[in-house]
Amino acid sequence: MAVKDALEKRANQSAQGARHAPQSIKDWIKVMEPAIKKALPSVITPERFTRMVMTAVSSNSKLAECTPASFCGAMMQAAQLGLEPNTPLGQAYLIPYRNHGKLECQYQTGYKGLITLAYRSGQFKSIYAKEVYAADEFSYEYGLEPHLKHIPSTDLDRGEVVYYYAVFTLINGGFGFEVMSKAAVDAFARKYSQAYKKGYTSPWQTNFDEMAKKTVLKRVLKYAPLSTEFVKEVSADETIKTTLDANMVDLPDETQYEMVDEEEEDSSAESSQEEATVEQTVIDARLK
Repeated sequence: MAVKDALEKRANQSAQGARHAPQSIKDWIKVMEPAIKKALPSVITPERFTRMVMTAVSSNSKLAECTPASFCGAMMQAAQLGLEPNTPLGQAYLIPYRNHGKLECQYQTGYKGLITLAYRSGQFKSIYAKEVYAADEFSYEYGLEPHLKHIPSTDLDRGEVVYYYAVFTLINGGFGFEVMSKAAVDAFARKYSQAYKKGYTSPWQTNFDEMAKKTVLKRVLKYAPLSTEFVKEVSADETIKTTLDANMVDLPDETQYEMVDEEEEDSSAESSQEEATVEQTVIDARLK
């Protein structure tokens, strides 16, 4: 497989001398540059993608502490999907989680990333999600003659967000929509998101509206006739994978996690060094 072969070759070259062996997550990003280049679609240059990932690691110290295998797995998922990780675009996120008793990196698709993937599938004429504020004119009805009407208020103060909705229209003329109240989204997040329940720093805390729109988008997509490839791409959301493959979406999720607080105390330097040594051995074996 191209990804595995490229990584093995570069890792072996780097490992010829101990001083050149990868010692940090940023070192592994450099090791993986050939694989990243092969994985990325033309919409993102390898140089730009590498800069974004480097910036993500610099901005979140916990990412730098994640196991190399899980970080590389999350990074390669973003690369193969052609989505920008941890940028203001909100296409994708690399997030540290406590998984199987150690710090690992989870890949998450953002709200705008879902929309990007939907348009790339070639099935959608339009797809979007929006907030509804208290002062807006809004009505909807399901049934045999479904309708949705949203007229945003022109007032400077539109009040609080009360609903979120997502709409799609297909190339063949089909359409669908889904509506969730803010209270329903909040209940959903508390039930299904470890990060939200425990109050840890995550997209739910920093971009609640974006995550809410992602939630309602995923719900409405259940009613769309999706291609097998697009379904696989959507299923990559919120997964941890420590094996590298030319088709990361086909690999099983290894998540059994607890979100890590950025303020959580670090383990002792001696313990961290032992874990790093063990992890180095594991990832070398997986790359062969």
